[in-house]
Amino acid sequence: MALVEPVPGEPAATATLGDERALVVADYHAGIEAGLRYEQGISLDSRAGERRDRMKSLVERTDPDRVVVLGDLMHSIAGPGGAERGEIEVLLESIDRPVTLVKGNHDGDIESWVDCTVTPGDGIRLGDVGFVHGHTWPNGDVLSADVVCVGHEHPCVRLEDSVGGSRIERVWLRGTVNPDAFEEQYGADGADGADGGAEMSNDGRLVVFPAFNDLTGGTWVNVAGQDFLAPFLPDGLTDGEAYLLDGTRLGRYDAI
Repeated sequence: MALVEPVPGEPAATATLGDERALVVADYHAGIEAGLRYEQGISLDSRAGERRDRMKSLVERTDPDRVVVLGDLMHSIAGPGGAERGEIEVLLESIDRPVTLVKGNHDGDIESWVDCTVTPGDGIRLGDVGFVHGHTWPNGDVLSADVVCVGHEHPCVRLEDSVGGSRIERVWLRGTVNPDAFEEQYGADGADGADGGAEMSNDGRLVVFPAFNDLTGGTWVNVAGQDFLAPFLPDGLTDGEAYLLDGTRLGRYDAI
């Protein structure tokens, strides 16, 4: 059985973590509507309630022991406004399971006020699965896991039809960890983790999660000239394939 399985039709997965099962999502970006208004002049009504209902529905559907958020629970970076902080507090109160937040670049000093477990930005390993947001290099313990889960990238593909129309779809990226991409950062003998180092898996799987929040935009992975955001992508992903949220396999992401 695979350690990480996408939830059909959803930007979420379940992960087997030894004796526990987790529901995993990435890039929740609470309060994004305020950010879009300030940054881009786009005015949208808050969808906080819709996001919370979707998350609660996923918890009920998958019945996990815990919820893991792969970074960017917040959106504002510097510090949350009252509405954003309130959205996060109400969300966490509504989830009747332990929550682990793998800290992302938008999460600021969230650990000083949020009521959940917050890991450092270089990630955490739980059982045989490693979790990292992706804005920085993962630690050695994460890279030694059988499966490494990454957020931050918000991967999308642009699909065109025969008459020139196009649409953007969120996708999963799945492939094998390429140790060569980490050699310059960690050395040829493996990743030098915060715990003194751990041997990198030579056949570990890497899964890049779609953004939970559908307002975030993302990296169009099949469009020339689109740079990846994570410092270890795309080089760290060998034979990377793209999958739509409904499970449709699109094949090599760079050949779509």
